[in-house]
Amino acid sequence: MDSSVYLLIPPFTQLNTPYPSTAYLKGFLNTKNITSFQSDLGIEVTLKLFSKEGLTTIFNSCPDSFDIKWNDLSDNIKRIIHLKQEYLDTIDIVVSFLQGNIPTMAYQISKRNLLPEANRFNMLDDLHWAFGSMGVQDKAKHIATLYLEDLSDLIKECIDEHFGFSRYAEKLGRSANSFDELHLALQNEYSLVDKISIDLLDQNLKTVKPQLVAISVPFPGNLFAAFRCAQFIKKFFPHIKVAMGGGFANTELRSLKDIRVFEYFDFITLDDGELPVENLYLYINNKLKIENLKRTYTLVDGEIQYFNSSEFKDYKQAQVGTPDYSGLFLDRYIQAIEIVNPMHSLWSNGRWNKLTMAHGCYWGKCTFCDVSLDYIKSYEPLTASILCDRMEELIRNTGETGFHFVDEAAPPSLMGALAIEIIKRKLRVSWWTNVRFEKAFTKDLCLLLKESGCIGVSGGLEVASNRLLELINKGITVEQVAKVNQNFTEAGIMVHAYLMYGFPTQTAQETIDSLEMVRQMFKAGILKSGFWHLFTMTAHSPVGLNPEKFKVKKAKDTVITFADNDVEHIDETGTDHESFSYGLKKSLFNFMQEIGLDEPLHKWFEMKIPKTSIIPDYIENILSEDNLKEYKPSTKLIYLGVPPKIEIITKSKKGNHWELASITFENKKSTTNIKVPKEQGEWLCEIIQLASVHNPKKTTLQDVQAHYEQKGLEDFELFWDNKPINQLYKVGLIMI
Repeated sequence: MDSSVYLLIPPFTQLNTPYPSTAYLKGFLNTKNITSFQSDLGIEVTLKLFSKEGLTTIFNSCPDSFDIKWNDLSDNIKRIIHLKQEYLDTIDIVVSFLQGNIPTMAYQISKRNLLPEANRFNMLDDLHWAFGSMGVQDKAKHIATLYLEDLSDLIKECIDEHFGFSRYAEKLGRSANSFDELHLALQNEYSLVDKISIDLLDQNLKTVKPQLVAISVPFPGNLFAAFRCAQFIKKFFPHIKVAMGGGFANTELRSLKDIRVFEYFDFITLDDGELPVENLYLYINNKLKIENLKRTYTLVDGEIQYFNSSEFKDYKQAQVGTPDYSGLFLDRYIQAIEIVNPMHSLWSNGRWNKLTMAHGCYWGKCTFCDVSLDYIKSYEPLTASILCDRMEELIRNTGETGFHFVDEAAPPSLMGALAIEIIKRKLRVSWWTNVRFEKAFTKDLCLLLKESGCIGVSGGLEVASNRLLELINKGITVEQVAKVNQNFTEAGIMVHAYLMYGFPTQTAQETIDSLEMVRQMFKAGILKSGFWHLFTMTAHSPVGLNPEKFKVKKAKDTVITFADNDVEHIDETGTDHESFSYGLKKSLFNFMQEIGLDEPLHKWFEMKIPKTSIIPDYIENILSEDNLKEYKPSTKLIYLGVPPKIEIITKSKKGNHWELASITFENKKSTTNIKVPKEQGEWLCEIIQLASVHNPKKTTLQDVQAHYEQKGLEDFELFWDNKPINQLYKVGLIMI
């Protein structure tokens, strides 16, 4: 099975679905007739470790009660070792269940009399409330996930301190301004994880026989494993060229100076990988000169050189092809549930096809973000038609109908166009994406998104303070976020918020007030989940480029020869932001489970905190305000339902007779009937037909009024704003 390019994801990224970088590149290489093979070593290593054979090796490598090292073990790990046989007897059942092979095992697992339990189960008693709403399958998935996490603790304490399900040796890659520590660690003997990884890599290399191995490194957590793989290839397959690309290189390695990196890799590429990988392939095959490489570091005559040929222009998003997941073991990924929260579980439960609506960010102004880098600043949207074509192709190729659009922030207008296209094509899909909580997400747009299969959105509420949101240049307010989240929630779309603390000049008071805003949003039901991040100043953000403008300064000038992104800084306000970390995360963990929503905020902290200055019903008051919207003449009408039935009936009163139109709308859940004067009713049925989502011609509010007046009918505004028309959103009439 000779392939020209071997696209490799090293351990570890995700257990539930492949990280999409290699699938994107393979889809592109298909368009160039360049043969390629891809593998996700993360899931392959995980399945080797978490098998009866793998666990036997792990337990045999642990101290026993006769070993002098036994006393150094925690009581938790001693318990797990004592229960060795229980784990060996159940591990294959658990993994197979989480792969979806034996769903009936959920009944046994959920009763909690099948699997051994250690420390990870201590929190379970506090979560009993959720299992009724989650159902037996999800309850069993959560219990099985805790079981695996107990075994993960065993591996970390006894076998490999760097182990983690979604990251490996992360601390070696995070903010590694110098290559020294990583280089030194690579001289150590192989760990068990290393041995399994390298054995699998060796088998693939002998089978695939590639000219180029392109290793994708999206996170610091798979950097060490990437170097381990490259180290092995250079030693035992020196004729194969090795390249690194991906998110880590794109953000961290833009100031690369350490020549030792090229003892492992021949090339480091930056930003979008399509053109750099194509040109590397052509260069390796003597079809391009070295100066024609695109955004690529390499070694020339013992010196690091960077080539970025202006002769070659990057491909448009419509030209890069559909992601291709062939070669990946799609039926072997593990559907875990780490946190008992429906929105939060999307990260770890379900195998999602990954797509991108638009390259870059249409907003591109947030001051904490890497807006100077290509992956943010180069905005290029696709069309709804192309996106749906790719969705249909992925459904055919993978059998999966779930989609995660991995945009920095999906454009609302394109989301609406995509929703219409999905409905027109009658695709039955589930999808979710990242957004900005902006006012474009009206009640009507949210209803349209829901109708197309949108189940959730995640977006940045960040510091939940209007002063700081303005400083961040987020372009939103807390009040706006609340109203938008209400629109999503009432449409049946779950909302996750990215939250930030420690932004420059943020005070302790503002931190607590932000938490109070978040508490009130959870209590109001307009937030389903969230996650707090401590602000990090990055070298490529407006804050990192101009720290004095934000009243912070770099802690020190560091000589950077390797990774250059996170910048240590001093916030001259003097607030100890990190001291809030535990309380913020503890409170949020409880809020996501609807626990403690009425508790005073000081309960969550072990230190004294200021009282919130936000009134207790601040968010509730915002949500209770009338959501009046003035529609423009260009506003489009879209009818999503089935054609209504009209019946003309005669009414009589005191000898007077008049005719009414009784119009009945049927949808999946209910029947709605309205009665209006006959002429207006007949006109309304015509308009509903014109506004059908399946009608290729757009119908605007201006068109509707003109059509009304052409019929000789009077008082359009009076008729259009009355009660019968206002309730038609329930049956699928929306205006966007």
